[in-house]
Amino acid sequence: MNNESLPTKLILASSSKYRKLLLHRFGIPFDCRAPEIDETARSGETPAALVERLAARKAAYVGTRFPRAVVIGSDQVAVFDGLIIGKPGTYSAALEQLQSFSGQVVDFLTAVAVQCHENGFAQQYTDCTRVRFRRLRFDEIERYLEKEKPFDCAGAFKAESLGITLFESISSEDPTALIGLPMIHTAAMLRRAGLQLP
Repeated sequence: MNNESLPTKLILASSSKYRKLLLHRFGIPFDCRAPEIDETARSGETPAALVERLAARKAAYVGTRFPRAVVIGSDQVAVFDGLIIGKPGTYSAALEQLQSFSGQVVDFLTAVAVQCHENGFAQQYTDCTRVRFRRLRFDEIERYLEKEKPFDCAGAFKAESLGITLFESISSEDPTALIGLPMIHTAAMLRRAGLQLP
């Protein structure tokens, strides 16, 4: 498929339903393309370097295939006690994550890269959202996991819905970053790339 066959010049380089829902807020048409890249961390790579590299690689992967499009790539990791925490995938792993987070602080690093291959436009931003979890009882964690099943979310919660009840506080410059895409900074970069927002 060439770029001319796309209904829009904007592409989200992601298969994430959460990022897709966020981007719909802008009210402009866009297409989604899943970037086929290796997301393995490199030896000695910091969490910030990892998300920044992956966000840029996702945008570049799709951008080379659709060189006239403005492409958004994004990546997120949870960092707890200096270690990267991935998506739990299973109930037992999610239970273990939330038990360890009880009464603790977890940092969520979310990088977004906006690129246009044809004109060389490339900008990037990384948000750090700090989440302080309240002290969670075992039965609360169990009820939450049974109701929401957040096994495909880093940190084992959905902040946009019932997951918010697990927190004591959130500190961020860009409140949607925790869901997967920092919309304030994404909008700013899209304007610089030539899109009209609002």
